[in-house]
Amino acid sequence: MADIENWVFPERFQPDAKEVSFDLAATFESVVALRAEIPEDAFTAGVLGTERTGNGVVIGDDGLVLTIGYLITEASSIWLTTHRGGVVAAYPLAYDFETGLGLVQPLGRLDLPTLARGTTRSVDIGNEVFVIGHGGRPHALKARLVAKREFAGYWEYLLDEAIFTAPPHPEWSGAALVGHDGRLIGIGSLFVQEQIDGEALKGNMFVPIDLLEPILDDLQKYGRPNRPARPWLGMYVAEAERKLIVQGLAKDGPADRAGVNLGDVVVEVGGKAVGDLAQLFRSVWRLGSAGTEIPLTVVRSGTSKAIAVRSADRAAHLKKPSLQ
Repeated sequence: MADIENWVFPERFQPDAKEVSFDLAATFESVVALRAEIPEDAFTAGVLGTERTGNGVVIGDDGLVLTIGYLITEASSIWLTTHRGGVVAAYPLAYDFETGLGLVQPLGRLDLPTLARGTTRSVDIGNEVFVIGHGGRPHALKARLVAKREFAGYWEYLLDEAIFTAPPHPEWSGAALVGHDGRLIGIGSLFVQEQIDGEALKGNMFVPIDLLEPILDDLQKYGRPNRPARPWLGMYVAEAERKLIVQGLAKDGPADRAGVNLGDVVVEVGGKAVGDLAQLFRSVWRLGSAGTEIPLTVVRSGTSKAIAVRSADRAAHLKKPSLQ
């Protein structure tokens, strides 16, 4: 994350306390900066880096912080910085692969206000919303909700309904998306370009806060939802020219071990045709939980090839957090 002294939004883009009906100052206090350090030999180090920075949102009276999970995956240490400059060590309590949300437990007192959770049902397309990053008003942005729609990510990730806003916030990871009622409605995940009326519109994608409520107790008790893990293939697929092309493989992951190659075109799962990423993922997950054998049909150099991939639990490939 950039030093807060290095940039600010122009004042016309910043939320104004006189124009909102909630305590804007308390909202700023609820957002912390998050810095995570990851071992160089971690499974995700090559893709996500060994030092990750972003934001977190205080949602519990005990200081419990909600963030986006990729910031804290395999973290060996985490530091939280408050709006007033205090620094507290923290523990990566939980990460849910299905939603992408993560929880962090401070190891000291934050003494910060909590941000009440709302629902995405409280906002409609075109409504004004606020994207709040660490750093107070200079790092808070007035934005518009431009879309609610399905989102599929090549890393075997799918949301039935994600939230998209514009203009983009440059420090979106773990940022708070706040509705007109001052309640948290989403957690920042990505920078994206949305097609709106045929025009490319730059913005951010947020994970809806509604996805947290059904799993929050499990995340706090077990570090993950108490449900069977989805089958993971370690196969990074992109849609190009109406084809599903394998553009990456997790080293020694299930697809890599089964003989899937870069450039393979995935055409069937379990003998049924798949035409887009969302359909591919749903077809795989429908076959069973982690450990299920997934029959794929790929086209390689113009020839169809059947490959059986023994799926895995993604979490089994990651370093577990530990208290020093």
